[in-house]
Amino acid sequence: MIGKNIQTIRKRKGLTLSECAERANISKSYLSNIERSKNQNPSIQIIEKIANVLEVDLRSIVGIKPGGQQMLESEWMDFVKDLKKSGVEKGQLQEYKTVIEFARWQKEKNDSS
Repeated sequence: MIGKNIQTIRKRKGLTLSECAERANISKSYLSNIERSKNQNPSIQIIEKIANVLEVDLRSIVGIKPGGQQMLESEWMDFVKDLKKSGVEKGQLQEYKTVIEFARWQKEKNDSS
């Protein structure tokens, strides 16, 4: 999870693997191994270096929000970004929730037929 979070944030910031590794003063291969979960237990010092380069709180990388909540999976974050890009505003979310519930109801109805 840590590696996936680092990779997602790094790409969102527009940094290449090489740029991020160089700025964090770690090897590119080490960062790559972290992102691909080949090294699943990087030290807190390494995570702090990466967090500083990415300009995020350490909790963002570890996947914890203030209050102890887990971060949303990247697929959900992408979905939210797509909604925003398509012009959906927060005030309209309830309307879209109704549409999604209707689609789910219709699918269940068709699946049981």
